[in-house]
Parts: sequence; C-alpha cells; structure tokens
Amino acid sequence: MTRSIGRFASLASLVVLSSSAIIAVAQQQVPPAGAEQAPAAPSPTAAPAFPAPQKENFTATSPTKEQVDAFLNASWGYDENRIWQVEAILKTQVEGYSKVIVFVGDKAGKDKPFRFPFIALPNGKFIMYGEELFPFGEHPYADLRAMMQERADGPYRGSAAKDLEIVEFADLQCPHCKAAQANMDQLLADFPKARIVFQHYPLPMHSEAKRAAEFGVCVAKQGGSSAFFTYAASVFDGQDGLATPDGATLTLNAAVTKAGQDPAKIAACAALPATAANVDASAKLARDVNVNETPTLVINGRLVPANVPYETLKKIVEFQMKIDGIQK
Repeated sequence: MTRSIGRFASLASLVVLSSSAIIAVAQQQVPPAGAEQAPAAPSPTAAPAFPAPQKENFTATSPTKEQVDAFLNASWGYDENRIWQVEAILKTQVEGYSKVIVFVGDKAGKDKPFRFPFIALPNGKFIMYGEELFPFGEHPYADLRAMMQERADGPYRGSAAKDLEIVEFADLQCPHCKAAQANMDQLLADFPKARIVFQHYPLPMHSEAKRAAEFGVCVAKQGGSSAFFTYAASVFDGQDGLATPDGATLTLNAAVTKAGQDPAKIAACAALPATAANVDASAKLARDVNVNETPTLVINGRLVPANVPYETLKKIVEFQMKIDGIQK
C-alpha cells in the first residue's frame, strides 16, 4: 500500500482475523493487535482455552465488561471465527483511567492467542493504545459517520441517500488504488443501496497526483459524477503515463476527452485557485479522520483498507449495515 505521513498502524484495526494471511489489513479505526501472547496456546484444531477471569482483576467501575464486549462486537462481529475474553478491568494511578486486558483467539485455533491491553479514558468515548486514541463504545463509528455524511462531498455512484455511505479516499497515481477499483465496482453491484463517494487524497510522493485530482474536480464540476468516474477509470487504466509531466498531460487530456469534456476548458478550470482549494479540503478531511494510506474506505464511519480480499470487505459492509439497522 502507498504510505503517506504517519504510520498506518495509527488507524489500523485491533485486528487478528480468522486467517493469518489477512491479519493486519481487514478492519480499521481500532488499534492494531498487540504482540503479547495469552498464557496458553491452542492446539492446531481447537479453540484456545482462556484462563478463567479472576474477581480481583476487576477493580475499576468503568468501563464495564458489558461495555467492552459491546465495543469488541461492534469492531469484530463480522468475523464469526473470532473469540475473545475480557480478562481484567483495573484501576490505574490516574483517577478515571482504567487498564483493560482482553485475550483474543480464533475458534479454529489456527492463530496463536494474544493478550491485548488498552487504556480506557474517563469520558467513555475513547481508548488509548500505544500513543494513539481510538473511538470506544457500543457504537464507536457513529461520530465519524455523522462527520462523513456532512463533509464528504465528492462525486458519487449509487444511491443519493446516505444511509449506507462508503467513502473512498484515493490517489489517482496510486497503484494500489488502481487495484482496488475491482472491489469498488463489486461493492456497487452487490450493494445497490450504497452511496459510494470518491474523495481525492493525492499523496506528496506522487508528482502528478494533485494535477490529476484537480482535473477530476473540474470534470465532475462540468460533467457530473458519471463523467468523473469515466475520467477516473481512464486515468487508472493509463496510470503509467503519469510518470512524467508530459506523459501526464497526454494521459489526463485523453481521460478528459473520454469523459466527454473539453481538455482546454478542464485545464483552465484546474489552474484556478478554487480548484486547488477543493482538492486541499478533501485531503484535509482525510487527515481529520486519520486516513494515513490510500486507498482507504470509510464505511458508515468504519475505516477499512479498500483492497482487502473482497469477501472480507463484503462481510464488513453487511455487518455494518446490520448494526446500523439497514436492510439489504
């Protein structure tokens, strides 16, 4: 995946998936799984036997075990193979801050169980893992969902309604964004109620990404969302042409033409300060929600890499719909 400023781990999931092949890539906005192991390792074909929780390890009144379980279910419930046990909720030296310890494993016993500790903050809305803060609660993605509904204003495919909103932060010069388009097309086919929004997030290491985004803003402005997605598909197809400024000009003009727009008019629009400001605002939205890599999706507030295996992505969308009360 293409990296931007910061560590992808700062918004990667608290994640141990049912298959080790997709560990650390399938769910976001919860911290990455810790490396500390639980005391007992499972046999190759049996679920782990977690140690029985001890009453003396529950000295804090907040959060409750039920609140921790609800949070983990919201984060991991899409994975029917994942199991966990809340082992401790302990007071710390600082009033209101609690240390929570969870043991995590999988039903098949394929992955070694591990011990996952985090700090719950007094307001009940965040936890701290390492140096990072992450939303906490029974509905940890609700606030970010509301923010995206208000601020994600890029071109979109699918439904005009925002009940199921999937926002894609992508860079038109990013090879992994190109590869993720197969997933995006399949999401559109499988979830007709979804509103799939494209937000520009050109990364500084891609020399022509911002110009490609500025052209895209103008194509959408002059030709609408349908023209934009035709343009974006053409840019992705000809992505190798963005390697040089001259090649980028040819590639972008060809994509504009394919989208039914006038390259001269689009280039003039792209040169306007307002167009650059539009791209900058989209990039700021990405930073505001801690998107550190492209391509990243925000699925009703839940951050997920766009190029995870499609079946995993589909499970996450279906689960998010379920907890948000959306009928497929």
